[in-house]
Formats: sequence, structure tokens, C-alpha cells
Amino acid sequence: MYQIKLANGKTFTSKDNETIFQAAQKEKIYLNHSCLNARCSSCKVKITSGNYVILQEESVLTKEEREQDFVLSCNTLAKSDLELDVEDLGDLEIYEKRTIPCKINMITRLNENVVKLELRLPPNQSFKFHPGQYVNLIKGTTKRSYSIANNTKEDGSLDFFIKNYQGGVMSRYFFEEANENDLLRLEGPLGTFFLRDTEKPLLFLATGTGIAPIKAIIEQIIASNLYKNRKITVLWGGRNEEDFFWGLDFSNEHIKLIKTLSRPTINWNGATGYVQNVAMEVIKDIENYQVYACGSNNMINDANKVFIKNGLPENQFFSDAFVITK
Repeated sequence: MYQIKLANGKTFTSKDNETIFQAAQKEKIYLNHSCLNARCSSCKVKITSGNYVILQEESVLTKEEREQDFVLSCNTLAKSDLELDVEDLGDLEIYEKRTIPCKINMITRLNENVVKLELRLPPNQSFKFHPGQYVNLIKGTTKRSYSIANNTKEDGSLDFFIKNYQGGVMSRYFFEEANENDLLRLEGPLGTFFLRDTEKPLLFLATGTGIAPIKAIIEQIIASNLYKNRKITVLWGGRNEEDFFWGLDFSNEHIKLIKTLSRPTINWNGATGYVQNVAMEVIKDIENYQVYACGSNNMINDANKVFIKNGLPENQFFSDAFVITK
């Protein structure tokens, strides 16, 4: 048994065959995470003392991060007592993961590559989640992860933005076969991509359908009046105008939405470039912000690197990388 100590002084023990994440969760100490299969960087931690082994190559980490003893907590075993430069989620309520039946209430084609899916739950079932979290949707033996695209609604229904991936089993179902009242199963809530208790100005970055959990968080902010007396900026990036599949309207003077294209046409009058680069153009005091990024691993890793280089504390960057599974 090894003792693992966090930066805030909390400790837990780990067996030889337990990952850092598993050992922490066993003692109800919750660390940032998302996919839990070493394909994203949400559970990245820095080991400041001790010996460890990783289970598989951590390609989502940069060479510099690996050299500085950053690892993925879901993919790392302790081989001695460890000290980590990371804190847990504290007293934030963690909702228990459940598997419940659900039915398709409505499915709407938003463009060639995205549909909006609305699911309804059984009348006797309540489903608690933090806006920004995701679930696994299960059809038969096929399971895929999708972020919830709404704040809690009175009728309990859940919205999702589903992207069409060529050759994807679940994509084919939702785009070609799905019908209203089809029965699915839902597993969740999952992940730790949700709003922290802070009074800092907020920056949200999204690419593609990565806008889904950010939309949910913004709805929560508006419903709870959490926007007062601070700046909130949302940057949504795409390659072309068709990628902006949803007509977002936050209807709030405190929240600024900027759409940016990496491959703009001559008729595009908005921002151009990658979201992380546009962010550095419009925000001059990134060190004071709390940042939430959702979308491709490349965007998240680049944003993390650029922002930290410009003064953002590592513990003020939260991310949820979309991992493609066909």
C-alpha cells in the first residue's frame, strides 16, 4: 500500500494494481477526469515526488509535459508513496452514476453533419447532473459518449448535439435509422467538466459540437444570475459558416459570444483564426481568468500551452476533449 498526497494536504492509499484515479475515487476523493481511457488529458496531474509506472503510451501529453512528470491519473500506478501537484474537487456534490432507460422524444437535422437529439426519461425517474457533464448512450451493445447540451429542464428531458462521423456505428443509427420513441439506455452523469465556484471572469472555448456542454453551462449561469459583475466570453470556432449549426442567443449583455472561422470565405465578416489565438487577441489579462475548453485535443492542448505561457495558472484551465470512437 502506498500513500498519495495532494497539494491541499489530502491523502489516500493505493494498491499495486490501482491507478491513481481509482485509488482516489475508492476513498471518495474526486479528481478531474473525462474519458478514463488515456485518450484525453482531463485527468492530467503532475507528480512531484515518488516512483510510478504508466500503463500505456500517453500520446495526448506533450514531450515537455512527460519530461516534467505530468501523467494521466487514469493510466498511472504508484510504485512508492507519491506527492501530486493537484487538488481534488473538494465539497462539490458528485452525483452517482446510474443506468436508466430513455426514449427519443425528437430528433432534428440541424445541418448535413449534426442532429439535435432530445431524450425523455421515465416519469418516475429523476436524473441529476451538473451542466457540462456527459453521458454514455447505449443502443444494444453499442455505447458512445455525448455531452448534455442543456441546463436542467422542468420536464427532465435531455438535449444532445450528435455529429455524423463517417463509418461511425452510432452516427449511422442517429442519422439514418433512429425514430421517435426508440428505446435507448443512458449511463451517467460522467466527467468533471462543469462550472467551479469562482468570481473570476470566465472564458469558454469550443470547436464544433464542443459547444454542447458550454451551452449547458451558460444556461446555468443565466438561470442562476452568476453573470453579474464579471466578464464572460464564449469563443466558438469552426472551419466554415456551416459549422455554426445552432443559432445561439444568450440574450445577455454580460456574455459576449464570438464566432471564428479557420477557413473563412470572402463574405465572412466575423473573427478569423483558431479560438485560442482569437482569445489572446481579445483578452489581455488571461492570468485573471478561469478557462473552460471543449472540442478537439489539438485545440485543448494548444490553448493550455498558450494560456499558461501567458500567465494562466494551471489549475484554472478545465477541459473536455472529444474522443472519436467509430
